[in-house]
Amino acid sequence: MAQFVVRNLEESVKARLQRRAKRHGRSMEAEVREILRNAANEKEPPSEGLGTRIAAMFRGTGLKFDVLEMRGLTIKPPTFDDSQ
Repeated sequence: MAQFVVRNLEESVKARLQRRAKRHGRSMEAEVREILRNAANEKEPPSEGLGTRIAAMFRGTGLKFDVLEMRGLTIKPPTFDDSQ
């Protein structure tokens, strides 16, 4: 089994861990193991792309038509004419 040391833990955090362990009838070490086990087993939400997150922010706000996707289109760089 793996071991690690946590340094510079605030006294207030240590005290809360001790109280929590006592409430659950465990040693502080067993309580920390349980906390870490639960945190490691949490399901991560599926990652979304930036465009999906932006679209979700503005969903239902004003547009009355679908915006066409531009994936695959060639974008021409601008030209700057100095003759003006």
